[in-house]
Amino acid sequence: MTWLQVRLCPSVMSVSALLRCTSRSQRQQAMAFLVQQRALSAAEAVNALRPFYFAVHPDFFGQFPREREVNENSLKQLNGYMENLQKPDLKLVRPIKLTFYIRDTKESSEKQPGFVSSGFRSVSFILHTNDILSTVMNVLTSCSLPVEHIERHEKSFGTWKTGPDGGESFHRPIKWDKSYYTFTGFRDPEQELQQTKRMEPTLHGWLRNSEPEATKKHNASLPRREELSRLKKELCEKFLLADIRWQRSWGVAHKCSQLQSLTRLSHQNPEDLINLQGHTVVFADQSDMNASGDVMLGTMDVHHQWTKLFQQLPSYRSLQQQTDWLKERISCLLGGSQVIHLGPVQPIAEHYSTLNAFHKSLMSRCLHLHPRSLHGLTMVLDNDRSTPNLHEMGHFIIPINCDPLKLQLFLQSQAPEARSRTLQRHQLQVEEEAVVQLCVQRLSLRGLSKEHSLSSSQMILCCRRLIEQHPPLLQGLHVCVSHFYSVMQDGDLCVPWDWKS
Repeated sequence: MTWLQVRLCPSVMSVSALLRCTSRSQRQQAMAFLVQQRALSAAEAVNALRPFYFAVHPDFFGQFPREREVNENSLKQLNGYMENLQKPDLKLVRPIKLTFYIRDTKESSEKQPGFVSSGFRSVSFILHTNDILSTVMNVLTSCSLPVEHIERHEKSFGTWKTGPDGGESFHRPIKWDKSYYTFTGFRDPEQELQQTKRMEPTLHGWLRNSEPEATKKHNASLPRREELSRLKKELCEKFLLADIRWQRSWGVAHKCSQLQSLTRLSHQNPEDLINLQGHTVVFADQSDMNASGDVMLGTMDVHHQWTKLFQQLPSYRSLQQQTDWLKERISCLLGGSQVIHLGPVQPIAEHYSTLNAFHKSLMSRCLHLHPRSLHGLTMVLDNDRSTPNLHEMGHFIIPINCDPLKLQLFLQSQAPEARSRTLQRHQLQVEEEAVVQLCVQRLSLRGLSKEHSLSSSQMILCCRRLIEQHPPLLQGLHVCVSHFYSVMQDGDLCVPWDWKS
């Protein structure tokens, strides 16, 4: 078969025909052409993945910070993987393992196994595809999402054909024989996948390679860490702040620049910061007061916007008092259960609006719940849900438009399970605090933290294994338990919670 025949009839290309191309360069050109026939553009890939993005986008997980962060990290890795696939000089990308939390969307004709009571399920899969179309198909099928729109795209490019007996069509690309990789010089993706699974680094091996870099960066960051501690202490003492925090995991230099900016404003107009007394300041994406009463300062905002927020704090405090009153009224109507808010970013005005709408809904019907029958239990109000659920951590997830009588039956029936899960969560939190302190002492760490996406059970397991293995190269460093290995810009070490020994 000649190169011209390949171009004229790519849909009937076979292994034997490909290998009969007269030269190695022609075989490589033929293969590249076949792959090109199945290619999706970047825009087409985004459009094809819409059901996936709708199911996993972090913005839909605002009430679940652990699941939100897992999806954020996995989306970054997926985007990097697909960007690499579009590089013309890259023959093969290394396989990666991804984990996503999938929302129960309308695209699923029926609930898939693995859904937890909060309305989403965890899915893990390995990507080892070498073109955009196969990657999109892999992602959608792994998440049990529809692929009909992709199949229509494939048919339009002739990647489906009828069998010799006129039967059902089959899907390209075919599974190449091992001899194909010998002739073309391409690397076998199945072999790469197996090597990736076998070659996952061990903790001790990774520390041997990464500890010198981490120590160098950590030592270089010490002056900045001292400056950060000094600035934070001075601002808290001068304006009687409850605390200063950060919404995101910015580096020490970035945090210092934010505190320096607030310090300059305090020197220029000290009277503007008087209203901050007693509040916690959170450097975040936008300037506002959040549902917890913390003052959020947008890191991209100028001093004028911060000053305007400081001047509005008295009215915000009045709104916070009304919010607290609504929470008390709702608690009285619902057996003593408390409304909580997960995540620090919801503005206080939005939170008040949600509480007010929910309170009006409850007042429309007469509920018969004992005043203390649900005491000690918590609930989260969710604008996006239509039915109430019980989260795995023990708090109720309640839609604001839920029918009051149906809500009463749900709360009464699920209260025993909620108490059991809440008790288990508290026990795990106590155990986690103890094992973290022990791990810091035994390994002589400067600090030990975890990503919000990790559960207490995962952190406990990781710390126990660290204590047992006692890796000496961690001494004197800051360690963050995460889902991956990394050396951060300030020398902090990220290690996966399920690291291999």
